[in-house]
Amino acid sequence: MKDIITNYFKVIVIKFIAILTLIIVSIGCLNGNDSDELYTTTLMLDWTPNTNHTGIYVALDQGWYEEMGIDLQIIEPAAAGVESVLGQGQADFGISYAEYMIPARLAEIPITSIATILPHNDSSLMSLSSTGIESPKDLEGKTYGGWGGPLEKSLIDKLVACAGGDPEKVEYVEVGNIDYVPGMQQGRFDFVWVFEGWDVIRAKNMDGVGINTLKFIDYTNCIPDWYTPLIASNDKLISENPDLVRSFLDATNRGYEYAMSNPDEAATILLKSVPELDEQLVKNSAQHLSTRYKSEDNQWGYQELNIWEDFELFLLQSGITENSLAVENVYSNEFLPSSD
Repeated sequence: MKDIITNYFKVIVIKFIAILTLIIVSIGCLNGNDSDELYTTTLMLDWTPNTNHTGIYVALDQGWYEEMGIDLQIIEPAAAGVESVLGQGQADFGISYAEYMIPARLAEIPITSIATILPHNDSSLMSLSSTGIESPKDLEGKTYGGWGGPLEKSLIDKLVACAGGDPEKVEYVEVGNIDYVPGMQQGRFDFVWVFEGWDVIRAKNMDGVGINTLKFIDYTNCIPDWYTPLIASNDKLISENPDLVRSFLDATNRGYEYAMSNPDEAATILLKSVPELDEQLVKNSAQHLSTRYKSEDNQWGYQELNIWEDFELFLLQSGITENSLAVENVYSNEFLPSSD
């Protein structure tokens, strides 16, 4: 009888352990499913992938968005423009520029800049050395090849005037998206608006081509600095899901911090995602931008009120915008990772 009772209790204990184990495993599976469930999020680029976007591709490659519960889908820019797509809620995040954000807000498109990719404008006016353009005054009598936008003319006119030149003596032709160096070599135009971290690097690596540049950042006593490119989001998303915005920027910040500390490795990651890019150009550009993704005074992504104010005033005084705008409503630093 004693053996029967002992065996009976053994069976009960074994069954209890089996049931308890099953419960624990089940709970573990449920928790695992919860943690593995990702929130699908879209980011619309402003242009084809390039080194301005490196931090995003790094964070994606390293799994940092997934760590934050985000399944990030990168999408190509739409014909309607990033700002319009964001405003309609058809993308969660997008790459934009201050010169598009301000008119968008004036048009009551509900979007906000949540981080700047670069703290200072990396643009310049590029010309062949043989043209002899070494200062803004030298732009007199020269021809600018560009997109035909009002901001282009306003900035160039202002630069020439500040240098004591006559803006009326500058000619303008629309050339669109072409290879600028051959165009200048053919005499179609004398100078263009480009980005130091890409176009200038590519031009300087071309055999037998001498290049001069007038960097916008060197003339902020005359023209404003502004944020280009930046990351924007839809106001509805910001209001309803601020944790998603914070998580997205946390992972993105990690990506750009990595790109600053490891430019060669970051370039390799970008090339893995976009193999059609020129390898040497990407690596040189990554080195250039690694020291420019953030300023000495602030963390990556931080935007300053005075930069927005000065640029908004320039647009207004130049007639590019017709109404003033309270720029405090255009941007926010609230969702950046804590710098502590």
